[in-house]
Amino acid sequence: MTTPDNLKYTESHEWIKQESDGTVTVGITFHAQSQLGDVVFVETPAAGRTVKQGEECGVIESVKAAADIYAPLSGEIVAANPELVDAPEKINQDPYSAWMFRIKPGNPAELAGLLDAAAYQKIADADKH
Repeated sequence: MTTPDNLKYTESHEWIKQESDGTVTVGITFHAQSQLGDVVFVETPAAGRTVKQGEECGVIESVKAAADIYAPLSGEIVAANPELVDAPEKINQDPYSAWMFRIKPGNPAELAGLLDAAAYQKIADADKH
């Protein structure tokens, strides 16, 4: 399984990438998409929505299950990935480039509480069935 070192992670299997403009890009991890199976639908939060860290803000559905997507940080949604509307399978093909949404953090200090790759990998390994 791949867990890129340049990203941060949540226990609920979201990945977070800090962008040069101060926003963060969010998607689901390789582990999450492999547990879900073939993704058939993604509902992302709308731009302009304000979210709190840990708040449910989207849904991902596969042939096996549906799962909530949680905001890894508090802030304002600034963009959602329009490609996923017509091609949700991109998440299975490359979960680290098929981002779901971007947030302008309201409290950048929350980034420090996110997991690094090694800590997330331990959670993912323990989660395997």
